[in-house]
Amino acid sequence: MKREYPVAPIVAVGAVILDGDRILLIRRDREPARGRWTFPGGAVELGESLEEAVRREAFEETGLRVAVGEVATVIDRVERDGAGRVRYHYVIVDYFARAVGGTLQPASDVSDARWVGLEELDSLELTEKAGALARELLGERDGPHKGVTPHPNPSPARGRGAVSRLP
Repeated sequence: MKREYPVAPIVAVGAVILDGDRILLIRRDREPARGRWTFPGGAVELGESLEEAVRREAFEETGLRVAVGEVATVIDRVERDGAGRVRYHYVIVDYFARAVGGTLQPASDVSDARWVGLEELDSLELTEKAGALARELLGERDGPHKGVTPHPNPSPARGRGAVSRLP
């Protein structure tokens, strides 16, 4: 399916990767949102589960292997052109994840990838939703995700790389 002026919404995923008081962000090197910072991710391929897509996209864009946790948020991203036609339409399912291997290195369709702390967020041109979620998770404001971090002791019941809301 073509991405620009699609005939239907495109399902995509993102990896919200936390490491203590830092979050992993990538700078997009393609439209939509070229040059802006967001979470690693991309379109789900035919026959691929959402979790498989998160692992693949995180590795392709950052060189990191990740364990995938719970859904962090779902975003409906619609961009229209000057005539009002839908230029891009993505339904993005962002998952919490944690790095379990690899070496951070921008690749694929990103121009940069880095760990960012709360104090650095204002210096980056972030996508609106990624910026809001990153600030919330790193503690700038209260919200439904504040206090959510990768669970420090994953159990078989939670699954490897699970996340939990900390008290």
